[in-house]
Amino acid sequence: MDIDLRGLNPAPVTPFTRDGAVDYAACKKLGAWLASIDGVKSLTVLGHAGEGTFLSQAEQMKVIETFVEAVNGQIPIIAGITLEGTEVAAEEAKRAISAGATAGLLYPSHGWLRFGYQKGAPQDKYRQVYEKSGLPLILFQYPDATKCTYDLVTQLDIAAQPGVFAMKNGVRNMRRWDTEIPVIRRERPDLQILSCHDEYLLHTMFDVDGLLVGYGNVAPELLVELIKAGKARDYKAARAIHDRLLPVTQNVYHRGSHMEGTVALKHALVARGILEHATVRSPLLPLAPGADVEIADALRAAGIID
Repeated sequence: MDIDLRGLNPAPVTPFTRDGAVDYAACKKLGAWLASIDGVKSLTVLGHAGEGTFLSQAEQMKVIETFVEAVNGQIPIIAGITLEGTEVAAEEAKRAISAGATAGLLYPSHGWLRFGYQKGAPQDKYRQVYEKSGLPLILFQYPDATKCTYDLVTQLDIAAQPGVFAMKNGVRNMRRWDTEIPVIRRERPDLQILSCHDEYLLHTMFDVDGLLVGYGNVAPELLVELIKAGKARDYKAARAIHDRLLPVTQNVYHRGSHMEGTVALKHALVARGILEHATVRSPLLPLAPGADVEIADALRAAGIID
């Protein structure tokens, strides 16, 4: 439970070959590059940005193993634990451990998105997954617009349970953020709080220990500096980085669907010379023609590429 995520924690994309297979060599290149950047504390694979739920179990295992190999012990690899049922999620966590993962990001059961959850059910899922697997867990707070967002009591309960050491908070309701985060800080002072508000980083930067974001794929250097400015309560410096990144934010995350951000991240990685192409797996679709040029121009405007 001494895992230190106080800094930048990118959630890498999963590269594919042009014919749609997982490109493990490209995974290794991406992982090694991210791990080489000072201030990167871990990598979270198999999340939304990583198209984790689009992969077979065998592919998921090999992706974890590949990123573990890529970072060569420099930083932990965290695995998205996404299966809906508690028993199968616990088995998924065991597989993640066997593949070399150090911790898990436990997703809410997907049925809760539509129907909500029974009181106490999230606490029970975190308890059982940890007890049955031994994998340290990150609490994942979903957007307020969904029915699986956890109320404050549920967050506090989960954070108090054995095995839970951090929170990835993406509530995307600034009223709740401003009122709930101070309480969580006060009541659970040992919990590491990480923002995943890719499109709202400035507002959340002054209250957190770090970031766990897909954005970390393409602008890790600037996000490390943004975290430093936030921790120093230096609004002027943080605002300057935010404004510099705004063209990138708009071209990656201000699209019709947040899921399009994954495709845009891959185009940005192509522009940075890390990936050769931006192939995604269905049900994701390619972006409209010209999007790659717009994204590269945004990176250029931010001074990330020449």
